[in-house]
Amino acid sequence: MKKDSILILSGGMDSVTMLYEYIDSIACAVNFSYGSNHNAREAECARYHCARLGVELIEIDLAFMGRYFRSSLLSGADEVPEGHYQDDNMKSTVVPFRNGIMLSIAAGLAESRGLTRVLIASHGGDHAIYPDCRKGFVEAMNRAVTEGTYIGVEIHAPYTDISKGEIACHGRDLGVDYSHTYSCYKGGEHPCGKCGTCVERAEAMAYAGIKDTSV
Repeated sequence: MKKDSILILSGGMDSVTMLYEYIDSIACAVNFSYGSNHNAREAECARYHCARLGVELIEIDLAFMGRYFRSSLLSGADEVPEGHYQDDNMKSTVVPFRNGIMLSIAAGLAESRGLTRVLIASHGGDHAIYPDCRKGFVEAMNRAVTEGTYIGVEIHAPYTDISKGEIACHGRDLGVDYSHTYSCYKGGEHPCGKCGTCVERAEAMAYAGIKDTSV
């Protein structure tokens, strides 16, 4: 298979699973640091898996987002709410247009390297809380990116309609080592187990029958 894709790789379990599932088509990956509590921990995981698979990792600093955007993810661990993603207080974790910014940069990188696809691991569980993970957004961004590039770069989000539990099943079957992924929004040495992404991760691991050795 031709390596025609760049992957947005956070270092969380979703994008790491996508790295392994689509490795045959991935020419390089890009990790963005935008000032969130958990960026540094996730970046370590992204580096680990890219080194293991021999994939080039581009790291881009988006520090301006941490300075000028408002989100509990950018305001320190104490500001991150606890609970499930379905809870209203989780809206504070939205980083405005984060995926739009990342997809735009990734599209520019793709065209610069002659790559025709940008892969992003947004999934069905994100839809309720994050508007820039929804199918309509991805389709609109895909149209904009395709129209705005000479080589017709496309955005592919193959996990859009599946759950995090189903993603964990993919990773389980691929042999992904999830101990080298990080999900806690508080960014501590050990996951808090109480924030939205910790709760969702635990549910996904249980669904797939995986013991999470990272906690």
